[in-house]
Amino acid sequence: MFLFKLLLKNAFRHRLRTLLTLVGLVVAVCAFGLLRTIVQAWYAGVDATSSTRLITRSAISLTFPLPLHYAERIRGVEGVTAVTWANWFGGIYITERNFFAQFAVEPQSYFALYPEFRLSDDEKQAFLRDRQGAVIGAKLARKFGWKLGDTIPLRGTIYPGTWSFTVRGIYRGADAKTDEQQMFIHWKLLAESIRKRAGGAAQADHVGVYIVGIQEPNDAPLVGQRIDALFKNSLAETLTETEKAFQLGFVSMSEAILLAIQAVSFIVILIIMAVMANTMTMTARERLAEYATLKALGFAPGFVVKLLFGESLMIALIGGVLGMALTFPLAQAFVQATGTLFPVFRITSGTMGLQVAAVVIVGVVAAAWPAWKMSRIDIVQGLRHVA
Repeated sequence: MFLFKLLLKNAFRHRLRTLLTLVGLVVAVCAFGLLRTIVQAWYAGVDATSSTRLITRSAISLTFPLPLHYAERIRGVEGVTAVTWANWFGGIYITERNFFAQFAVEPQSYFALYPEFRLSDDEKQAFLRDRQGAVIGAKLARKFGWKLGDTIPLRGTIYPGTWSFTVRGIYRGADAKTDEQQMFIHWKLLAESIRKRAGGAAQADHVGVYIVGIQEPNDAPLVGQRIDALFKNSLAETLTETEKAFQLGFVSMSEAILLAIQAVSFIVILIIMAVMANTMTMTARERLAEYATLKALGFAPGFVVKLLFGESLMIALIGGVLGMALTFPLAQAFVQATGTLFPVFRITSGTMGLQVAAVVIVGVVAAAWPAWKMSRIDIVQGLRHVA
């Protein structure tokens, strides 16, 4: 307890300098946590994937649809347990800022392959009965204030026109990684609308991607090869990959940005480490006579080292705790400012662990050089020093 009081008193002996250092630590730790959370949010779709689902798309590009009759042939491939399909809808709700994912799906088979989307039986049946119905995520419902029975108007982009959907179900994720900001509508409604347009009959019976369920994750490469071999040299060749690889394909488009964000997060810590080291060096230089006196009184060099490391770690930990606490409201404000850009945005225990590790490293490194110097000071020269 005596040592703790001594460290606390020493840490705030020069209050202005300590407070400025603490402000820098708070900003650095908070920025580090937020930047790491942004990177994790970008990978949220990858983390939420299942090892028992494959994605089959056009080998040319995701923008090229696949014939609907492929479903039965894929279902017959050895190792396949289920097949469903989905089309990206891409509607706009009021303004482009209100972006959220919208998929036209085959309800029965789709939700069977995605058990992480928790929907009550009553809501599921209501959705199945209503061709104009829609299922939305709980976060999406909270964001826009939607509830069961509400009508959602969307302005079509890929599929022109004004579309209206009635909320028949609100799903909740099985865990925090599940995206609760999606909307699902009936694929048949979309197909019927396309068929009614001039020249649309040929495009009506096509889908964007197939989602394929398999029993053994280890068989994923083999099953994917079997599916692609089935349609080799056809007019619509396929590319089958794991759901994780499919999601990583989107993430890789912004890989350079993610690397830059990660680099900046570590640069912030290096900068505050330099600031902290300067603070501790100034502190040690001002107290040179005090440390020489301690050694003259019989205190071992290790005691001086403990004082400097203890003071440095105390300042670092106080700033770190304040910075970690401030990260949560800042992250909440960031989510509100970015809208639905990040479906899953949460500060994980891993991020907090990195913040703690960064704070401890800053505290230790900042005190290393002055502690080594003070442990080796000459008593006579130290006593002659005038602070």
